[in-house]
Amino acid sequence: MKLSRAASRYAKAILDLAVEKNEASAVNEDMKSVLVTVHKNKELRQFLQSPLIKSDQKRGALRQIFKDSNGITMGAFDLIVDNNRADILQDVAMKYNILFEEMNKREIATVTTAVEITPQLETKVLEKARTLAGKEVTLEKKIDPSILGGFILRVGDKEINASVQATLGELKREFAQ
Repeated sequence: MKLSRAASRYAKAILDLAVEKNEASAVNEDMKSVLVTVHKNKELRQFLQSPLIKSDQKRGALRQIFKDSNGITMGAFDLIVDNNRADILQDVAMKYNILFEEMNKREIATVTTAVEITPQLETKVLEKARTLAGKEVTLEKKIDPSILGGFILRVGDKEINASVQATLGELKREFAQ
């Protein structure tokens, strides 16, 4: 996923301030919460992206939804909304998480499965992700029923696509020739 330059700049500035105040870890947890909440809630995404909704309403909604967040996170909400960039909040949160993991010499690996992953399989996937990355890895799990079965593992710019959907697509291309 390509993130906007603006999202990267906001995330970097937020991380710099959080590191300076020694609250980078707490802000990272807030950003994970923002990322999950905005991703799972279509109405919230539309609300933040709408040019018809006033900044004060967006700011109030974010402060209410994430009322337990760190002061730096609240300040970031204010700055982003005041600059009419609430539409990139999800990207800012994602980029912050990436920068935080890089700062701690870790990488984020994403595994997508059709159903919930078992703890035993999670251990094996985490081991494979560490091998691919060559460093400590944090595993992010996603469920996408459209892949039908198997998994897709992404670590940095590497991807292992062992999904049923990809296998069926390969077979279809072979038979089409």
